[in-house]
Amino acid sequence: MTPRRHPLLAVDEIPATEPYLRAVGEIFRTFGEQDSGCVGYAVQLPDGERWFVKAATTAPAQASLDRAWAFHRAVRHPAIVPHLHRITVTDSGRTAAVMPWRPGESLYGPARARFRALSLASVHRAIDRVLDAHLAVEAAGMVAVDLYDGAFLYDFYGDALHLVDLDEYRPGPFVLQGDRLPGSARFMAPEEWHHGARIDIRTTVYALGRTARLLLDAGEGERAWRGTAGQLAVLERATRADPAERFAGVREFTDAWRAAT
Repeated sequence: MTPRRHPLLAVDEIPATEPYLRAVGEIFRTFGEQDSGCVGYAVQLPDGERWFVKAATTAPAQASLDRAWAFHRAVRHPAIVPHLHRITVTDSGRTAAVMPWRPGESLYGPARARFRALSLASVHRAIDRVLDAHLAVEAAGMVAVDLYDGAFLYDFYGDALHLVDLDEYRPGPFVLQGDRLPGSARFMAPEEWHHGARIDIRTTVYALGRTARLLLDAGEGERAWRGTAGQLAVLERATRADPAERFAGVREFTDAWRAAT
């Protein structure tokens, strides 16, 4: 008896994304075209397996998915939702990435207030998971680009944070060729706004410092800090305007943060 081919992981080419997904399973949630130019589909197969398929609809979106594919070949970590397979979509000439479905809510929006009401232990575990994942990013010679709270998918029932949409991460260091990098101003280092600036692991340290600062605050406006003075001092160094004054890398920053926690 010939084994049944997996409809998402063992197919290399499909005519069109949405019709194919509806033919092999149930689309239980659709994420309309995003700023990236991608469309996402949450799909449940007949055997109950749940997957997420992210399809490029524009040339910039395709470039982003290509970058993401290279990143996920270089970096694996339990907190990072991986791109396991990619499929060519013949009607568009672009690709779709296949990844496992993870339950949770993006912390960019209403879920952020719910997250901030969690116990300090839960918030510390979430921050530690983000830092641990970025130790793997650092070890692979990659740097964070466009890290923001929309990349944090939090499972309130499983008390676990997952990282998604790391499509702009890339090898570093590199020189910024455009006027600015993509991202949220709340997380971006000063050098990310300047043509010709060096982007390196100290830029990642800045983004991680901002991550810890925002996740460990109880309200908007950064006026309800829940951490300690020691932790705040670590974050102050991590987010200095001059990259040379920050921690030299994710490992040094993580060690200092954990020592203060």
